[in-house]
Amino acid sequence: MELLDTRLLILAFTAAVGYGLATIGMKLASAQWGMLAGILILLGFFAAMQAEIVLMRGVELGVLYLVIIAAETLIVLSYAFAIGEGLNLRESLGGVLIFAGLIVVLD
Repeated sequence: MELLDTRLLILAFTAAVGYGLATIGMKLASAQWGMLAGILILLGFFAAMQAEIVLMRGVELGVLYLVIIAAETLIVLSYAFAIGEGLNLRESLGGVLIFAGLIVVLD
């Protein structure tokens, strides 16, 4: 299977969204456990697991990991900025390196 196949990109994005939702749930739980936090964590990890199992049938693990991490990074950082937890310069440069690595791999 080709990495940039639309179906594979949708599955990779689904996995990233799942991890992002689980992370948001964990952030909510860090302040106070609640049903919403638990649901986000469980549904997020379940969605990520299901999508990754299918993806691992046709995509190399290293490439898959980079694609998912890059998409998850965008989701989680967007949430972080939305709740007022931005990045400093050093952390921003680290984030840029994630996307630079993805560009190198997909080239």
